[in-house]
Amino acid sequence: MKALQYLNKYFLKYKWRLLLGIIITFLSKILALEIPRIISNSLNAVEDYQSGKITDLEIVKTELLNNVLLIIGIALLSGFFTFLMRQTIIVMSRLIEFDLKNEIYQQYQRLSINFYKKNRTGDLMNRISEDVSKVRMYFGPAIMYTLNMIILFIVGFQQMYAMAPTLTMYTLIPFPLLSVSVFLISKVINIRSTVVQQYLSKLTTFNQEFFSGINVVKSYGIETAVIKNFDALADQSKEKNISLYKVQALFFPLMVLLIGVSNLIVIYIGGKQYIEGEIQIGVIAAFVLYVNILTWPVAIVGWVTSMVQQAEASQQRINEFLEQVPEIKNNTTQRTEVKGNIEFKNVSLTYDDTNITALKDVSFTVKSGETVAILGNTGSGKSSIVNLVSRLYDTTNGSILLDNTPIQDCNLDDVRNQIGFVPQDPFLFSDTIENNIKFGKEDATEEEIIEAAKNAVIHNNIIEFKDGYKTILGERGVTLSGGQKQRTSIARAIIKNPKILVFDDCLSAVDTETEEKILSNLEKVSKNKTTFIISHRVSSAKNADKIIVLDEGKIVQQGTHNQLITTEGYYKELYEQQLLEKEN
Repeated sequence: MKALQYLNKYFLKYKWRLLLGIIITFLSKILALEIPRIISNSLNAVEDYQSGKITDLEIVKTELLNNVLLIIGIALLSGFFTFLMRQTIIVMSRLIEFDLKNEIYQQYQRLSINFYKKNRTGDLMNRISEDVSKVRMYFGPAIMYTLNMIILFIVGFQQMYAMAPTLTMYTLIPFPLLSVSVFLISKVINIRSTVVQQYLSKLTTFNQEFFSGINVVKSYGIETAVIKNFDALADQSKEKNISLYKVQALFFPLMVLLIGVSNLIVIYIGGKQYIEGEIQIGVIAAFVLYVNILTWPVAIVGWVTSMVQQAEASQQRINEFLEQVPEIKNNTTQRTEVKGNIEFKNVSLTYDDTNITALKDVSFTVKSGETVAILGNTGSGKSSIVNLVSRLYDTTNGSILLDNTPIQDCNLDDVRNQIGFVPQDPFLFSDTIENNIKFGKEDATEEEIIEAAKNAVIHNNIIEFKDGYKTILGERGVTLSGGQKQRTSIARAIIKNPKILVFDDCLSAVDTETEEKILSNLEKVSKNKTTFIISHRVSSAKNADKIIVLDEGKIVQQGTHNQLITTEGYYKELYEQQLLEKEN
């Protein structure tokens, strides 16, 4: 249970609730174990009357009536304490589940982009849902039933031993066999539970990718092939689950067998002792009741063991992520005032997941308020520059200065709060258009939202929708066209009013006329803001204060539009080519 030791801090956090649950459980089981003793006394009173030890029938009737009322009262009180036990221990497990999910989610937010490139979404979702649910069973039912078992055994056997020591020792004979069986089977359950959770992650990942790529699946007409692959994976998962439950299925029959053996021992040995006059008939009845009261906690040993082993396997998977150290860390708690001066000094960047060197010895300077356009062929390293500005990655070599301070020494939260980022592939949430725009500024007014939408040239499209700004978008903004998604994403960045604006090829899906309107608006919006424009179009770059042309991760040209169109190279060729296309 090494992996589960990580959770001890939650036991400390809720120690008083757990302690109260233990006390209530103890009281509940103490009361429940009084019933066999009372029944034993009742049967002994009847036997004493039949043997002549008690001659007054009214005394026996009174004792029996009192015992019946006592049993009813104890049963009701024990039931009430059982209710309180669930309210303390099970509720505690739900609170811990809430805390653990939050801890995992916060860790997911801290982890770097590189982490998400190496791990599948379905697997991440499974660990925060299914795995946490398995761990929750360890905190709740596993603890509750274990307490029940321990208290029932300690108190029950103590009372049994007080009644008939010899008979008690015979009754204990099957339990060492039970302990060995539980130990051996639980080891197998742990291994098979881990495999089952891994296949559940694979199924979740497969489905998540299928739903996300449903357009591609249908466009290529490969539904049959996808279903075939899913069936194969589902069959493998089914086999692994069957393999696990075959082992789990051994527990209950084994428990029933051992309890049956204990009952036979009680009847056989107890019967002999009764015949020899060593015990009264009430003792045998009480022992049968004790053994059967202990049947459920003994039978539950298998279930509890299974729950603990599954929780161990799930927590081990959770720990793999919780122990991950974010590559990008906030190295200071001091606030950073961002003005927008950015300098790249001999910057190189190699992605460790692909080992591709995206940038090679890149150097340039952007002053606060300037607009820099970055052009180049696909794979030239354009997006890598803005990823470094946003500190989604750290440089492999060289340094980036933000307002003459190494960006690693700046407060990461302050830096990102002052960046309005429009990615190449804009992501919209399954929410209203209004809330998607407000994602850039949570407390934005209606006027600010409309103004941002107008600057992004999306307002007229929005008001044509039936619900306007209250229109609910499909998953990933599927309701909108590519151009509408890009413009909504631009509005989100604009409304934030940051010191640094980053537009990563965000006008590729809009027509030339709309592009010119957006660029005209952006020129006003980006005044006094450091602005990066990544593009394949000269029209998006021509008004920039500085234009940088990249090729295979290196700067091959740098200057203004007027300077570069008179210089032989990539920019002049692109300008002439696009000018010709426009004329045609």
